[in-house]
Amino acid sequence: MRQMDMPDLPPRFDITEAEIRRTVAVFYGAVRRHEVLGPIFAEHVGDWPAHEDRIAAFWAGAILHRAGYNGSPMRAHLSAGNVRPEHFTIWLALFDESLRRTLPPWSARAWSQLAHRIGQGLRAGVENVDAGRNGPPRLR
Repeated sequence: MRQMDMPDLPPRFDITEAEIRRTVAVFYGAVRRHEVLGPIFAEHVGDWPAHEDRIAAFWAGAILHRAGYNGSPMRAHLSAGNVRPEHFTIWLALFDESLRRTLPPWSARAWSQLAHRIGQGLRAGVENVDAGRNGPPRLR
């Protein structure tokens, strides 16, 4: 199903698009300052406002079931070439801190759970690519 054909579904949890945008902006501010993630993102992101808009659209689709994001997070992370499985632990810790700083506790917890599920999938994809360079893919 294409995103533009998304049925009218209720949001996964109570949050506004403005809260999503604010959280994404706080998170990417932290990413740009981070000693490990900052250089990785800087290599791939030339227009931070456009990147933040794209990621906010992704989250609005994932949480609010809004159309607007057109892309593949897995493809983006795999094609980057310098994203490693261990980066997702750092990414999620920074994201959780951004959620705690910008949202009420219930919304922060709900979004964190969703982000961790997505992060696990992305990490598994990157692990399989890494393993493929040195052997068979990891199944767990």
